Amino acid sequence: MAAPVIAIDGPSGTGKGTIARLLKAWLGWHLLDSGALYRVTACHAEARGVALDDAQAVAALALNLPVGFVEHPADTHVLLEGVDVTDRIRSEAAGAAASRVAALGPVRDALLARQRAFRQPPGLVADGRDMGTVVFPDAELKIYLTASAEERARRRYKQLNEKGMGVTFPQLIEDIAERDRRDEQRAIAPLKPATDAIILDTTDSDIATVVDHVKRLVRKTGLA
Repeated sequence: MAAPVIAIDGPSGTGKGTIARLLKAWLGWHLLDSGALYRVTACHAEARGVALDDAQAVAALALNLPVGFVEHPADTHVLLEGVDVTDRIRSEAAGAAASRVAALGPVRDALLARQRAFRQPPGLVADGRDMGTVVFPDAELKIYLTASAEERARRRYKQLNEKGMGVTFPQLIEDIAERDRRDEQRAIAPLKPATDAIILDTTDSDIATVVDHVKRLVRKTGLA
C-alpha cells in the first residue's frame, strides 16, 4: 500500500509551510514543499536565460532539475546545482516568478512525478496549492488553509523585515492579490480546496492554535 499523505493547500501567508513542518516533525514523516520546486524551476530558468513564458523550454529544465534538499531543524535548505539558493527563492520576486511558471501545463507535468516520488514510508506531509486536488487526490487527510489578504500581507511583511528584505506593506498587499488572481484563475490546476478538504481560516489564529486543531484532525483520521 502507498504511504499515507496529509495534503495542506492554500495561498501564501496562511501558515501552511510552518504548520506542515511542525506536523512533519510531530509525526516523523517526510515533507514536500512543492512551492520550492516551482521557485527553483523559475530561478533555474532565469539563470539560464530562458523566458518564463516559454513552456517547453522551462519544462525541459524542470524535467532534469538539478535540485537538492538538506533538512535543518528550522528550515529546509535548497540547493540548485550544488549552490544554496534558499534565501534567493524565498523572495517576493521568486514567488511571483514561480506563480508564472506554475501556470504552464508542461511544467506542471514535468514536476508531477518528482513530487509524487516524495511519497515514502512512513508517510508524507505535502505543502502546496494542488496537493489534494491533483498531486495526491487520494490523500488520507486534506486541509485547505485560508486567511484574509491583509493578514497574510502583515505576516509576510514581518517575515521579510526580519530577514532584512526591504518591502512596503501596500506593495505586499498588491503582490499577494495579484498572485491569488493568477493562481486561482489559471486553466490548469487552479488554486482551490479539494471537494473533501477541511477548510481552516487562520486569520485570527496563531500557529500553535492551528497546529493543535490539525493534530486533532490527524488523530481523528487515525494517522497518529
